[in-house]
Amino acid sequence: MAKLYLVPTPIGNLEDITFRALRVLKEVDLILAEDTRNSGKLLKHFEINTPMQSHHMHNEHKTVENVVRQIQNGKTVALISDAGTPAISDPGFLLTRACVEAGLEVDCLPGATAFVPALVNSGLPNDKFVFEGFLPVKKGRQTRLELLAQETRTIILYESPHKLLKTLGQIKEFFGEDRQISVSREITKLHEETVRGTAAEVLSHYETKPPKGEIVVVVAGNK
Repeated sequence: MAKLYLVPTPIGNLEDITFRALRVLKEVDLILAEDTRNSGKLLKHFEINTPMQSHHMHNEHKTVENVVRQIQNGKTVALISDAGTPAISDPGFLLTRACVEAGLEVDCLPGATAFVPALVNSGLPNDKFVFEGFLPVKKGRQTRLELLAQETRTIILYESPHKLLKTLGQIKEFFGEDRQISVSREITKLHEETVRGTAAEVLSHYETKPPKGEIVVVVAGNK
C-alpha cells in the first residue's frame, strides 16, 4: 500500500537501527535522504539497494509536491535524515503535513533520537519536559532565554560545539549559576560523555576542555 514511512536511523552506533527499519528501507520504492552521500554509506553497510533521492532543508519546499504525487500514484516512500528521527530538528515536517493534508497514510517508526537518552541520563526530572531544539541564533534569542528561565519543566536544547560556551554562559546569566544542567555529547558513539552539575560548574568544565561532537543540553526547570 502506497504511503510515507518516517524511518529513524542511528545517531552513531549502527547497531541501534531496528529490524523493522531495515525491512522497510529494503521494501520501499524510494528513499528520501537528507544527504545521499552520508545515507549511501549506511545503506551500503546493510546491503540495501533501494533508489535514493535528495530531500533536505534547502530543497524540501520544491520536492514536497512531487513526492506527494508519487505516493498518490502508488509508490511507497521512506524518509530518513542523516541521523535520528526525521522532523526532529531535521527535514520531515513539511512532507508529513503535505501527505496528511492529501489524505495519504503516514507511518513513523520508533527509533533513535538524541534527546531521549540525554534526558533520561541527565538525572533531572523527566515526567514533564519541553523540547526546544536549537535556540534562535540572533533575533529573539534573549527573549527566548528570558521565557525559558521561568519554565518549570525540564528543558532540552540542541547545540553545536562552537556555540556551547556561549549558550552555557547565557544559561548561567539568565537562569542563575546554581541551575542544575546536564550536557551529553556524542551519544552512542565511542567518545560519549555526560557532564552534570550547576551552570557555573559545567561552563567551567568546557572552558578548560573544548567540546566536540553533537551536543544535547538538559536544564532543570525553575523551582
